[in-house]
Amino acid sequence: MRNKKLRVTGAGLLVVLVAGVLMSAQAPDPYRSVAERYVKLVLAVGQHDADYVDAFYGPEEWKKEAEASKKPLSAIDAEAAAVEQAIATTNPKPNPADAEMWALRRQYLTRQMAALRSRVAMLQGKKFTFDEESMALYDAVAPVKPESEFEAVLAQLSAKLPGDGSLIERYDRYKQGFVIPKNRLDRVFQEAIRGCRSRMPELNLPVNERFTVEYVTNKSWSGYNWYQGDFKSLIQVNTDLPIYIDRAVDLACHEGYPGHHVYNALLEKNLVKDRGWIEYTVYPLFSPQSLIAEGTANYGIEVAFSPADRLRFESDVLFPLAGLDPGKVAEYYGVLSLVDRLSYAGNEAARQYIDGKIDRAGAVAWLEKYAMYAKPRAEQRVRFIEQYRSYVINYNLGKDLVRAYVERRVGRDKTPQRRWREFTALLSSPRLPSGLK
Repeated sequence: MRNKKLRVTGAGLLVVLVAGVLMSAQAPDPYRSVAERYVKLVLAVGQHDADYVDAFYGPEEWKKEAEASKKPLSAIDAEAAAVEQAIATTNPKPNPADAEMWALRRQYLTRQMAALRSRVAMLQGKKFTFDEESMALYDAVAPVKPESEFEAVLAQLSAKLPGDGSLIERYDRYKQGFVIPKNRLDRVFQEAIRGCRSRMPELNLPVNERFTVEYVTNKSWSGYNWYQGDFKSLIQVNTDLPIYIDRAVDLACHEGYPGHHVYNALLEKNLVKDRGWIEYTVYPLFSPQSLIAEGTANYGIEVAFSPADRLRFESDVLFPLAGLDPGKVAEYYGVLSLVDRLSYAGNEAARQYIDGKIDRAGAVAWLEKYAMYAKPRAEQRVRFIEQYRSYVINYNLGKDLVRAYVERRVGRDKTPQRRWREFTALLSSPRLPSGLK
């Protein structure tokens, strides 16, 4: 873009001068000091936990300082306790019209700091049960689901998939007919991204927002968004296992539009750039922020595509592009709608495994039986549980909490425009999981 000279005369000059006076008269941010200390503590924990810092786009010297000092965990916890006290005794006096955002900010800093201390305690050897850990880190506890609930769904699924062999064998054979060929994967995924993006209204995204896509292997996850700041993301798609056609839209929305990429870009624009709230220049993965991030990313698929709209898009665009029979779209998604009702089986496998009630083999077997994971996928999921533990609740419980919150805010106005407005407001705010109830 070419540089343009700005000419200001007359009344325009007066507006500029008045704006300058008002900006210079603004009170300093009362949370600036604690926010900076919070960011540096997150970076310090990251020196002990390679997965902890999911994103950072603050001052580079802060990162170098953390790497050079490698502060001991005991010292991190002591300073975190002091920061908690500083937050509690800080008393900002915001404009009444902005009071809710400042209250949310205070709650966010308080709860994120508590989660940081819990993660430090875990790194020091403290043991939590699955539910204790999820509450300490993510500000939420997933409901316990009985086996009978999953068995009722499995009975319905079995009726849809007659034939020889166990139900998981029949389901796995059925899904083999919906694998995206590797030589078509990028074209299908890029078209899914365009489809997700085209369904978003104007969200006041920065004009220079963008992301790139890479295909990787040897990961415990299926997709990942690495937010890099300046409204830019790197999205990685894991090709270790076959990628089914439904994952194209799921990953494109979840990782890109209107999921993680949009969430992080809006936080950077609205909270970091516009407000100067530097605590959002860092994203600690094991924190309440992750439930909001994963919940909005999963619910965002539903916001972008109504069920009928998705079936049309799959039938008209993605199935033909993947070389699959578009006449099977409705049948395929009918089967997937049943399997989706088994999502909490993954939580139960993780809960039992982390709580020591089943071993690794037992967790794989549970996922095969109740979550409809073929053995290679079940083994990959157990590797994810071993790496990320109670993080699994953020996907399904997070989506359910976000959906319920947005629908309550929507009320009787069920128009897509209203739903997008409430969804976008959530993406742009420091609201906690406990604040969704």
